[in-house]
Amino acid sequence: MKLNIDIFIQEELKKLTNKNFTKKYISQYIIPIINNLYHSKNNKFILSGSQGSGKSTLGKLLKLVIEKFYKKKVMLLSIDDYYLSKNQRLKLSKKIHPLLLTRGVPGTHDIKALKYHINQFQNQNFPISSPIFNKLKDDISKKRKVINSAQILLLEGWCCGSAPIANQYLLKNINSLENTYDKNTNWRKYYNSLLRNEYKSVFSLFDKKIYIKSPSFKYVLEWRYAQEKSNASKSNNKNFMNKVKLQEFIQHYEKLTKWMMLTMPNQADILIKIDSNQKIKKLFFKISKFH
Repeated sequence: MKLNIDIFIQEELKKLTNKNFTKKYISQYIIPIINNLYHSKNNKFILSGSQGSGKSTLGKLLKLVIEKFYKKKVMLLSIDDYYLSKNQRLKLSKKIHPLLLTRGVPGTHDIKALKYHINQFQNQNFPISSPIFNKLKDDISKKRKVINSAQILLLEGWCCGSAPIANQYLLKNINSLENTYDKNTNWRKYYNSLLRNEYKSVFSLFDKKIYIKSPSFKYVLEWRYAQEKSNASKSNNKNFMNKVKLQEFIQHYEKLTKWMMLTMPNQADILIKIDSNQKIKKLFFKISKFH
């Protein structure tokens, strides 16, 4: 059976990433994560990491393997699918701050809907109809994802599980976006207050945190650009962000991403350290938390 799992993971990773992974790599880094999830007494997991770090790929892989080999249904949700519509963000940008027009930071998600769906899972109240966000159109899709049953819930997203940013770091300008458009710091104070309250109330519903730590923020642009091109080619859509637009876009995420790089390794139950090629180089488990 183990051999079958190895081969299956190899094939699926090839489809998902277009990269080859050895059986040694899979048994050393992928199988232990799957075993921890499956054997854990808990059933609600957060999976987070910087943009382009491979969290969506890992989430899809975990779902595929657990469902095929361990016969447990996995409800995989992405916080990205809960972004507010373009129109909702426009209203928010006029009412609170212009930077809220751009999706990304806490405050640009329909957090009430996400919490409702988590509670539905908790109560085993199926079917659950979750939203789908179209990133190329930057708007909510008319399609929905229907989940009929699940024993494990996996929420993946770049900001998932984060603690609020400490004031000392929050108020310090770290890029041109903050220098130019958030001089009075109202935007970051707003999203941080939501992180402290509404988002915390959602993240606290989960049992375990899995965090993918990138070696440095500098790789985010590179990875995110590759992702953008890939998404556009799959959908035959030439409407993707060039590097200049993307550089400006990721500045919206920069502070919270860097904050998570500092704080999440100590909070994570499973810490996955990756290299510049998005491959796992080290894996850490908080053993005591699994007993």
